[in-house]
Amino acid sequence: MTVLALPRLAATGPRLDVDLDAVAANTALLARRATGELMAVVKADGFGHGAAAVARTALSHGATRLGVTSLAEALALRADGLTAPVLSWLNPVDADLASAVVHDVEIAVPSRAHLDALAPGTAVHLHLDTGLARDGAAPAEWADLCRAARLAERRGRIRVVGLMGHLACADVPGDPGNAMGRARFAWGLETARACGLRPVHRHLAATAATLTDPLSHHTMSRVGAGLVGIDPSGTTRLHPALTLTAPLVSVRRVHAGTPVGYGHTWVAPHPTELGLVPLGYADGLPRAASGRAEVLVRGRRRPLVGRISMDMAVVDLGAEGAEAGDEVTVLGPGRHGEPTAAEWAAWSDTLEHEVVTGLGLRTPRTGR
Repeated sequence: MTVLALPRLAATGPRLDVDLDAVAANTALLARRATGELMAVVKADGFGHGAAAVARTALSHGATRLGVTSLAEALALRADGLTAPVLSWLNPVDADLASAVVHDVEIAVPSRAHLDALAPGTAVHLHLDTGLARDGAAPAEWADLCRAARLAERRGRIRVVGLMGHLACADVPGDPGNAMGRARFAWGLETARACGLRPVHRHLAATAATLTDPLSHHTMSRVGAGLVGIDPSGTTRLHPALTLTAPLVSVRRVHAGTPVGYGHTWVAPHPTELGLVPLGYADGLPRAASGRAEVLVRGRRRPLVGRISMDMAVVDLGAEGAEAGDEVTVLGPGRHGEPTAAEWAAWSDTLEHEVVTGLGLRTPRTGR
């Protein structure tokens, strides 16, 4: 297991370790499943794992390109010395799009307004809404966008190098929405070609479809969550890459009937020991998991009790107890009995994606 060293001062506080061997293994598996190129999506700071470190690892193990949402994320990768092709697909019309040309960043275009705002020389991926009614050009606007893009290309203003879409229901293999999305993408490609466009890169599949739906692969697949061990389809065993730990700040003995935390939502049913964990919802522990979440202390699962606060949570250590300074594993791959990000997602009625990307910047990470 490759784990980058944390700063020495972080050894006595919470820490978030990133297993880059897990990222490497996940990338290699996804590259084998993809029928074309693999774009490593490192948006949201590499899904909370460190964008530059995840990007370098992915590029060394089968990925050929990088993807992010904002132009700011793309420029941060360039500042970190990454030279692989980068696509940014979520920018306002008034973004500093000239910087994309300066720093060789490809830009997704979902509308005529975005097309008109581009700087000369921009490499473009036309973005079609294939069934989510959010980003991407609506089907009714697609032909006009393609014609305008072809005209701009003929005049030498831009280069249309790609066409992209996104599947709404790929986490449920066989959902009719996926067939609809594939059909709309195929129509969009035919329309673009009829307008004279010849995009080299065509990408529709994200992690779940890369693993379960070869018909959606085209020339490239975009994978983000899968790099760090999350399979939204639940069909493939990937390797979670995060381990979040913290020391117990203090331990106290309480009597039966002692209420804990804001609102006194938990009252000790018998004498017990309580440990204070210096992590809370400001650090990314979902408050919605209060009363359900568990952590690992001295090799045993123990419940968090009371409400998760902004900066801290309380663990019921039981009769066996623990000592201040003992390490608490809040989440990890699950190999040693610790809770996983998937369990935290279930406890808080959300996605693993939200759990890992929500982990706050106060906690020192590896690779930073």
